[in-house]
Amino acid sequence: MGKVEEGNVTTDYEPEEVKRKISINLALAPCEWQDHKINVLDTPGYSDFAAELRSGLRAGDSALLVLCAASGVEVETEKVWDYLAGKNMPRLAFVNKMDRENANFFSTVDMMKDKFGMGIIPVQIPIGAQASFTGIVDLISRKAYVGVGNQVKSADIPPDLTDTVEEYRLQLMEAAAEHDDDLLTKYLDGEELQDAEIEKGILLGVAAGKLTPVFCGSSLKNIGVVNLMNALVAYTPSPAGQIKGKHPATGDEVVRAAKGNDPFSALVFKTTADPFVGKISYFRVVSGMIKPDSVVYNATKDKTERIGQIFTMRGKHQEMLPVVWGGDIAAVAKLQDVGTGDTLADKDKPILFEPIEFPAPMYAACVEVKNKGDEDKLGSGLHRLMEEDPTLRINKNSETGQLLIYGIGDVHLDVMTERLKRKFGVDVKLSDPKVPYRETIRSAVKVEGKHKKQSGGHGQFGHVWLRLEPLPSGGNFEFSEEIFGGAVPRQYIPAVEKGARESLQHGVLAGYPMVDMKVVLYDGSYHTVDSSEMAFKVATNMALKKGALQAKPVLLEPVYSVEVVVPESYMGDIIGDFNAKRGRILGMEPIGKGKGVVRAQAPLSELFRYAIDLKSLTQGRGTFTMEFTQYEEVPQRIADGIIAAHQKAREE
Repeated sequence: MGKVEEGNVTTDYEPEEVKRKISINLALAPCEWQDHKINVLDTPGYSDFAAELRSGLRAGDSALLVLCAASGVEVETEKVWDYLAGKNMPRLAFVNKMDRENANFFSTVDMMKDKFGMGIIPVQIPIGAQASFTGIVDLISRKAYVGVGNQVKSADIPPDLTDTVEEYRLQLMEAAAEHDDDLLTKYLDGEELQDAEIEKGILLGVAAGKLTPVFCGSSLKNIGVVNLMNALVAYTPSPAGQIKGKHPATGDEVVRAAKGNDPFSALVFKTTADPFVGKISYFRVVSGMIKPDSVVYNATKDKTERIGQIFTMRGKHQEMLPVVWGGDIAAVAKLQDVGTGDTLADKDKPILFEPIEFPAPMYAACVEVKNKGDEDKLGSGLHRLMEEDPTLRINKNSETGQLLIYGIGDVHLDVMTERLKRKFGVDVKLSDPKVPYRETIRSAVKVEGKHKKQSGGHGQFGHVWLRLEPLPSGGNFEFSEEIFGGAVPRQYIPAVEKGARESLQHGVLAGYPMVDMKVVLYDGSYHTVDSSEMAFKVATNMALKKGALQAKPVLLEPVYSVEVVVPESYMGDIIGDFNAKRGRILGMEPIGKGKGVVRAQAPLSELFRYAIDLKSLTQGRGTFTMEFTQYEEVPQRIADGIIAAHQKAREE
């Protein structure tokens, strides 16, 4: 048995997890108990690693919510509960750390009932709490289990708990009876339910997603753990239900079941990238069976793959398997074109399952290598990490030239940089991204550009008259000519257009691209010997730089639409924060379950750290999405600062 403090826990084995003392990765820990195999999928509780949680919930059949007896229902507990309730997933709860200071089982249960409804029902109650916590009482069997040294032994119920036990047992009996007509009739007739009947009622309630039995104990002292393992076998349903998919070619609905003789099908729910072992794909066998050295069909990508050795993972350790049956979980190494969310199947009888839904990454940072020459290693390392984590995304911003990486939050990206260094030997630094500002003009002007140079032999001569006109937002760039009488010969007009396009890449205010602008060549002159394409490009550049300064140039900034979902009690704070961010509120409305949505627009420069700001404002209860809407003029006060910073950078 490992301890988090000592860094030797089976499922927290990555160096980043040992260092931070939190789960970061989804980890598999299969175990055998009472002739049953239980695949324990240990998922992170920290919101930045939501992808691992979603993967685990998709692969599992039931959920075990672990709560701290001192902290009670925390924000992430609420978010996970909402997700589980939406999927109607069977769930149990374990109130851990009963030996911790301020631990209070009954307060935690009351919090759960208040947040999650009356389906919360204790199956055990603790004996003592905090320093005086010594064991638990099973309400069904009316037996006490106390810790004696390193052992847990059965004992008599303490006399001072007798009335409490009977009170909670009556509540449990009533809750169990509600899920079976025969049991309900018996209970209403005033008969006491037998232990086996209570267990049957709990099993039915859990399977229906309407009952959540609550257990308690201390994992550190090993009190309540054996009882919890027994409960997992007794109350969580086996993977026997039918799962729907569709035929990859026809789109027709197809159904598979874990038990029976259905063809092989599986869902890949996790991928890890190891620089030594290669790629490892974790998969849940939905139906049929699979053996080593098989050929399977990737229905998602329409490709076949050869399966080599099949193994299970116990933390970081591999254990070979001769066969994997429907409902079980296994892993395979070095599949070429298989990614997280892909469906593996029998090619003759294919099926395609719904992919796993992951939250969209909204927190961006610029990533740069610390050591020159590591750029190629950075690119390959990031792509390998993206195979592991579907909530990582990279994008090269062509306007700012920066490589941007998107994640769920700052901790998420910090862990990514640690992995890049450890796994792929790339040391990187993160910084705030640059804002891709643009420039435009607000009035029309006519301007002359003349390039004349004589230095022996052929000279250079180009002469243009241009009319610069503003275009509506989104008009980008237009070029036209109104030359009469050959003032500028036809062969030089493309050079004028090319010169204009090149000049507009660097604006006159702060060097940002100029947009929403029309350039009209309407007059000029040429020299039969000295004129050239280059001379006309230079003349055009001179005219544009001069003309743009006369045409009331302004700075533009990207504005994004943001949709924030929060508990209604936080909506006022969200609106106030957007007002402080130069935002505009477009609307707000309730969406049920005590939540509301706020729709707003705000400049990108104010939103780079919004993932962190929102977490702080709502204690982690808020979620948001954002997408680019349009460019708008930067207020003069802010524009002056941006232009001054550009000038200073040029001087340095």
